[in-house]
Amino acid sequence: MAVADIRISDFDYALPDGRIARHPLPERDRCLLLRCDASGGIEDRRFYELPGLLPAGTLMVCNNTRVINARLQFRKPTGSLIEVFLLEPETPADYALMFQSRGPVVWKCLVGNLKRWKSGILTRVIEVEGREVTLTARRLTAEPHADNSHSVELSWDDQELHAADVIGAAGRIPIPPYLNRESEQCDSTDYQTVYSKIKGSVAAPTAGLHFTPETLSALDAAGVRREELTLHVGAGTFRPVKSETIGEHPMHTEVFTVTLGLVEMLVDALKSGRHIAAVGTTSVRTLESLPYLGRRLARGLDAGVEQWEAYEAPVADAAEALEQLADYMRGNGKERLTASTAIMIAPGFRWNLVDVMVTNFHQPQSTLLLLVSSFLGDNGTGDATPRWRTVYDHALAGGYRFLSYGDACLFFAPR
Repeated sequence: MAVADIRISDFDYALPDGRIARHPLPERDRCLLLRCDASGGIEDRRFYELPGLLPAGTLMVCNNTRVINARLQFRKPTGSLIEVFLLEPETPADYALMFQSRGPVVWKCLVGNLKRWKSGILTRVIEVEGREVTLTARRLTAEPHADNSHSVELSWDDQELHAADVIGAAGRIPIPPYLNRESEQCDSTDYQTVYSKIKGSVAAPTAGLHFTPETLSALDAAGVRREELTLHVGAGTFRPVKSETIGEHPMHTEVFTVTLGLVEMLVDALKSGRHIAAVGTTSVRTLESLPYLGRRLARGLDAGVEQWEAYEAPVADAAEALEQLADYMRGNGKERLTASTAIMIAPGFRWNLVDVMVTNFHQPQSTLLLLVSSFLGDNGTGDATPRWRTVYDHALAGGYRFLSYGDACLFFAPR
């Protein structure tokens, strides 16, 4: 079967509402960890045991993005509540420059209760660093963009303040919609990884939420090499697959940044046969995009990996493609490179880098579950049952907690 013909209904399972974790455990690393080894054997462990479950020399890659307070609410004089949900910056388009800006900034936004905001500006008085500031929102687009978003200009009347200060004070943390609750003060901490650094995400890379400083120190002591990349998670990560087959589903595009040092370490890991472990599907998506990015840049193409590129022309030699990427970065004096990916990872995908994955339990009929299914494969010779289903059945029977604040998985690529 061609990958485009895969039916999303084959990736459904019954998830009782009571199994969706509304909050994390008080101690992050005490959550359950389901370990599935290369032969399909399943063990029930705890997350704090992770350092002892990874081979020494493993290169572990985490996503250091930081979730922003992306939900801004304004009350019109009529009483109508309008929500402006920040998706990505337009002017300036660079995240760092935008957050440093002292003047008006323009964001691509989803607008809640749009029918009540026909025209005019929205204003709100907020307190920033003990100062009273008036925040103004002005919609620049009469008609929505193709993704149903609008361009919204934000401005404020205190030019000593940066956009990061204003948005941080005015906004609320955007917890996932499937939690079915309003964000709380505790989410400002709970919904960030302990290693988050670079502001820009509207959703957390949730596999990383289980790590604590103690776990990270234990990984270092166990000989696991930790490195970071940045992928700003977009709202598209929650976009349901509405089409019958995945070939009709437009995969969301996300922006990522990698360093030359990381690319060189990946080449070395591949050539020396060391494990490459990705923390979360965002890290997976970035790492598996890099060989295609290297090939594109070597051919003079743009730095945007396309949705079906990996199926139409698989990379033959991942290390060689990564060396092309490293050569491009060195040749252009780039210690860091920013690019984008719309890659779709589903059964039939050829995995090039990642052979160990730390992840959470994902929603039924989601692109993230497609990714997990692709990684795990089936249950072996003579049993075509997808291994993900065996894993999820075990977790449902064993009392595991699901989705963003739930328990974790440690998967090893099948032999």
